[in-house]
Amino acid sequence: MYPDMHALQRLIDKDAIREASLRYTRGIDRHDVELALAAYHSDATDDHGTFIGDPPGFVRYANDVHARNWVQHQHYVTNQTIDLDGDTAHGETYFLATLQRPDGTVDLVGGRYVDRFDKREGCWAVADRACLVEWTGELPAGGKVDASIFLSGSQDKSDISYARPLRLHRPRRDLSAQD
Repeated sequence: MYPDMHALQRLIDKDAIREASLRYTRGIDRHDVELALAAYHSDATDDHGTFIGDPPGFVRYANDVHARNWVQHQHYVTNQTIDLDGDTAHGETYFLATLQRPDGTVDLVGGRYVDRFDKREGCWAVADRACLVEWTGELPAGGKVDASIFLSGSQDKSDISYARPLRLHRPRRDLSAQD
């Protein structure tokens, strides 16, 4: 029996669209302009409420706002639906953003990205994005996890996630035995 090539191509296309979504979140969180821009076609429009415009302007804006207001931030994409129609797809992707202020308070934002993706020259990327914020909240500073015992990330390409190959050099330990 031969595989259904149309179904296989649909899976490949959907995976490429998911990868575009992940390029965006990783690029924004690492302040990696090139990676964040790779999620978009150059003529795309991003409507992020306080900024509506082209990808380079949006990424510059996002990096500036994040650096000015928060010491750490993470953007998560979760549920995602993708409706394919040839070389165009419409996606709805739920997101959660956690943003830590200098005083330790964490701002929470939940919403959805509603996107049109286009496949151009074999590459899927965002052609139009609407960011819908559906709720916000905050968590007070503090917590029970001692973050100082973990490796620290950075919001640039010195972050350990860029290390190839990844090699860990810290001495082995089991702090749970000390409880």
